[in-house]
Amino acid sequence: MLYYFFALLAAAIVLLVNDIRNAANRWAAFFLVFAAIGGLADTAADTGLSIAARGIELLNLTVTPYGVLMFAMTYSGLPDRRRKPYSLLRWLLLLPVFAMLAAGLAMPGLPIRYGWLLLWSGPYYVISCILLVLALWREKDTRKRRQRLVTTLLFVPTLLAVLMFIYVARTFAPDFPFFGYVAAFISYSLAAGLLLAFAYGVLGVRLRFERDPLESAMKAASSGTNLLNHTIKNEIGKIAISADNARRSLPPGVDEEVQQHLAIIERSSEHMRAMVERLHGRTKAIELREEPVRLDLLASSVTEDYRERAERAQVLVEIHCRCAPTVVCDPVHVREALGNLLANAIEASPSPGGRVEVALNAGKRNVTLSVGDNGPGMTRSQTARAFEPFYSTKNGANNYGLGLSYVYNVMHAHGGSAELSGKESGGVAASLVFPRKKVLRQNGGG
Repeated sequence: MLYYFFALLAAAIVLLVNDIRNAANRWAAFFLVFAAIGGLADTAADTGLSIAARGIELLNLTVTPYGVLMFAMTYSGLPDRRRKPYSLLRWLLLLPVFAMLAAGLAMPGLPIRYGWLLLWSGPYYVISCILLVLALWREKDTRKRRQRLVTTLLFVPTLLAVLMFIYVARTFAPDFPFFGYVAAFISYSLAAGLLLAFAYGVLGVRLRFERDPLESAMKAASSGTNLLNHTIKNEIGKIAISADNARRSLPPGVDEEVQQHLAIIERSSEHMRAMVERLHGRTKAIELREEPVRLDLLASSVTEDYRERAERAQVLVEIHCRCAPTVVCDPVHVREALGNLLANAIEASPSPGGRVEVALNAGKRNVTLSVGDNGPGMTRSQTARAFEPFYSTKNGANNYGLGLSYVYNVMHAHGGSAELSGKESGGVAASLVFPRKKVLRQNGGG
């Protein structure tokens, strides 16, 4: 039983160390700790501490269902944590826990009334499983959907097994040897969770073991363009010097056609140099110079910069700042990233009749600056690949497929994220998500 305790406790510690700021991780660690202490009950009983064993078991069976439900609610986003009723609901859901603990502690021997326990803990476990499945079903982003699938496959079977083999079985057959069955499911969850953390990630734990695939792609692109930049610059330098020497060595009155060919060589070499610089500039590592920035003012300024371009394309641009947060960021890179999103949105919108909305919203865990359009939309496979270097759905000689990659790099450097959602029926929304730790004030300066 002790290995059961240490294994679940280790899983809880890993989740907290990985991302203690994540509310879902904290609740997952909470219920894992209370589930883990169940492994101490038999050890306490074997050493003659029967009352301590009953107390441990009482805590394990009453608090764990609450922790499981709070984790599922937080992870799924159902209900909305930003609304006031959510806080009230959390306290109301604690009432059965307090009632069971009070009833057990008030009686000699700390008895556990399994029938009453099942009456409320059963719905807690079932609702938790439903919420995890709903979170998977509602997720549209391909990468996040895979993460949710892994989480659902790890938790749902084990939670249902715990419900059936402990709560239900003990209600109707108190002497049922439940532990062997439950241990098999817990072992499955721990072993599968460890393996899948390397392959796909579990509640973000993958970030501790393996880098984001997009980050690897960015570094590969940066390394490749660095080499390309160095090599081509040298070769272009040789061409430019040779062209200049050839021009100087030509006798007066030389054929005009030769002069034209030399001019073509010089223009082409300059164009190649500019193209390489642009590729390199979009993929190189971002160096931040952070300072407190009013994000609403920055967003308004960038929007105004692009308004003339939008008017020429007969696209209406609107901005809605529902908050005025002060964020620690690099204003130069954030302006450029937002400009990329605005340029993409204007280009994607129909002309005339296009509509682009810039929106700034604050949540408890982040601040989101988004740009949405009413263009033709994107397929799921396109949105999944949109941030990859050199991937583009556009056609054009000057389009290198690096705009969104740059946006991704900027937000990754800030510890935030760049997100994209689109529908084939029309419209794409791209967002810059700043984590709570970067927000100095939610509304205004001062």
